[in-house]
Amino acid sequence: MSSTFSGVSVALSALYAQRSGLDVTGQNIANANTVGYSRQRVDLASVGGPTVPGIFSVWSGAGAGVQVADIARMRDQLLETRAREQHGQSALVDGRTAVMSSLEQGLGEPGDSGLQALMADTWSAWHDVANNPGDLAARGTLLQRAAAVAGRLNDLSGAIATEWSTTRQQLDTVASDVNTTAQTIAQLNQAVIRANAGGLPANELTDQRDVLVLHISELTGATARAGADGRVDVFLGGSSLVSGATSRAVHASGPGRLVDVAGQPAALSWVDNGLPASVPAGQVGSMLESLNNLLPGFSAQLDGVAATLASTVNAQQQAGFDLGGAAGGPFFTGTTAAGIAVAFSDPALVAASGSPGGNLDGSNALLMGRLSDTPGGPDRLYRQVVAELGVQSQSAQAQQLVQNTVTQDVDAAREGQSGVNLDEEMTNMLTFQRAYEAASKVLNAIDSMLDTLINHTGV
Repeated sequence: MSSTFSGVSVALSALYAQRSGLDVTGQNIANANTVGYSRQRVDLASVGGPTVPGIFSVWSGAGAGVQVADIARMRDQLLETRAREQHGQSALVDGRTAVMSSLEQGLGEPGDSGLQALMADTWSAWHDVANNPGDLAARGTLLQRAAAVAGRLNDLSGAIATEWSTTRQQLDTVASDVNTTAQTIAQLNQAVIRANAGGLPANELTDQRDVLVLHISELTGATARAGADGRVDVFLGGSSLVSGATSRAVHASGPGRLVDVAGQPAALSWVDNGLPASVPAGQVGSMLESLNNLLPGFSAQLDGVAATLASTVNAQQQAGFDLGGAAGGPFFTGTTAAGIAVAFSDPALVAASGSPGGNLDGSNALLMGRLSDTPGGPDRLYRQVVAELGVQSQSAQAQQLVQNTVTQDVDAAREGQSGVNLDEEMTNMLTFQRAYEAASKVLNAIDSMLDTLINHTGV
């Protein structure tokens, strides 16, 4: 048979349990605006009577009260896994779209300062020379416009090289960020493992760690796997980056100049063995895509335009004769966008004539002006480059829109699962408050019963 005093224990356990509920509710309210905080919940469990029989002992009580079974952290691991994946993909497509937009803006097409307009002005200048082959002013204007075309190609090439160098420097910075984040995750792993082993609360430590794991997924597209002891192991392309309380380091490797990419691509490599790490997504994935594919590919396309322009114009220039009757020499030097330049500054050297001694003959200049319509010529090749870039940029923007929508949906689901709802917390607070008051009244009633038993019975 249960003792009269057992009611005191039951009421006291209720007071402790409801107070724990109020404490957790207060913690939730206090961290409603804390980034990465997960809503917590008190899980209560009823305490039954003794289950081991005793001699001449009978339990007639309804139970032994309530206890706090756990202070649960409201996180859905499936949503967390999806969030890491989608944030990594968003960082990848955001970086790709930014590079495409930068290249489009750099071209400035269509526009008066764009390469297409400058080449059109140059072909028009050749027609002017054809109409007045002996006019040095017309020849001088031609050289100026041709120099503007070459200068525009130089500028475009230089801008791409600068963007490549900037991205390469950013890769060094991000690699350092990855290392620092991985080390901190390992330290938090150790703290969580120790806390769990000692029966201490680790929810806040776990929240801090989850924020860092999401961050490293945004940087590299890394994946994570939870362990039974509370750890989270982080993997980069299948290789371990963080394992328990230990972490590995990475560094940016590869060339320091755009022109050297063909021989050795840029990579994020492991410090301990020098092998390149597989980076499927994230900011680093976007950077490596830009360093090894997008920027070198676009630079090569501009080099193709410059080479075609130089070879086409030089061939026609060398088929004509200059103002002095000598055979024409090369009009352009260099075959790359970075190196192309007008070969001479003397207007008399323009080979406008189709025959020696024909100072009034502008037939070769006329043929030169018609090169703008040549299939496979520099104009058509450049228009193709611009069109392809536009298609790729639009595709990247469409992919970015879809990906960001998916990521936002996942984040909304995570917020619904683990975010703090102040209305809900106010309801919980009132619930725990009323339960605490009720437990207090039970304790007062038992106190009155004991007072009657002790002071008002007997002789």
